[in-house]
Amino acid sequence: MELFDIISNDIKEAMKAKDKVALDTLRNIKKVLLEAKTAPGANDTVTDETAIKAIQKLAKQGKESAELFRSQGRDDLANEELAQVAVMEKYLPKQMSEEEITAALKEIIAQVGACKPQDMGKVMGVATKQLAGKADGKIISAIVKQLLA
Repeated sequence: MELFDIISNDIKEAMKAKDKVALDTLRNIKKVLLEAKTAPGANDTVTDETAIKAIQKLAKQGKESAELFRSQGRDDLANEELAQVAVMEKYLPKQMSEEEITAALKEIIAQVGACKPQDMGKVMGVATKQLAGKADGKIISAIVKQLLA
């Protein structure tokens, strides 16, 4: 079953359970996926890979909004955003720990033969493809800088 179908079914379950946070979040995800489905060149389909990227983007925006709300003293709004992010994270692949990312990046660095900070572009190109969806790009970048320094 595709992620789009799973989300559609979970909307029904959230309605039955009267879970407002989950319902609002899932409807928002479905809206974004429907927009992606009807975009030019999408052939009226959404792959799981595209769906995961869209959900990751929404989760990242939610986290950034929560930080902004907290900095302005609006913990109530920040908590709402974080509750929605928690719902979104159920549909995302498990994120790697820093130790796992470091180990994977050491392998990639050896694979591409990088040894100095100027080789960061080569490493990042391979790393972002291999670790897509499993690790945040900022964390990958910081660890690569540290390893090549």
